[in-house]
Amino acid sequence: MGRNSREVPAHLGEKLTQVRKQLGVSQEGLVRLLGLSRKLTRNEVSKYERGIREPALSVLLKYARAAGVNVEVLMDDDLDLALAFHGDRTRAKRQLNSAKKAMPKKK
Repeated sequence: MGRNSREVPAHLGEKLTQVRKQLGVSQEGLVRLLGLSRKLTRNEVSKYERGIREPALSVLLKYARAAGVNVEVLMDDDLDLALAFHGDRTRAKRQLNSAKKAMPKKK
């Protein structure tokens, strides 16, 4: 079996940046919010947002859950993230508040 490279969504980096900004956190804050402090760095988030690297599917799922959107919205270039954000803001805000409460406090 040969290895075929898969197509990377052209707007994924932009959408990940939108998610972070919509959540109102820094790149470091996003790492903590997603509960990935031991697996992910701010530098990697920067590379995701600039389209240099593509996050693992498990990381994309955490982004989607934090934003209150389906992961398909992040991956499909034909779907508008802004429209998805406005679809169910109440659910997304509840998830964000819950995630923020679970974040370890900075010393």
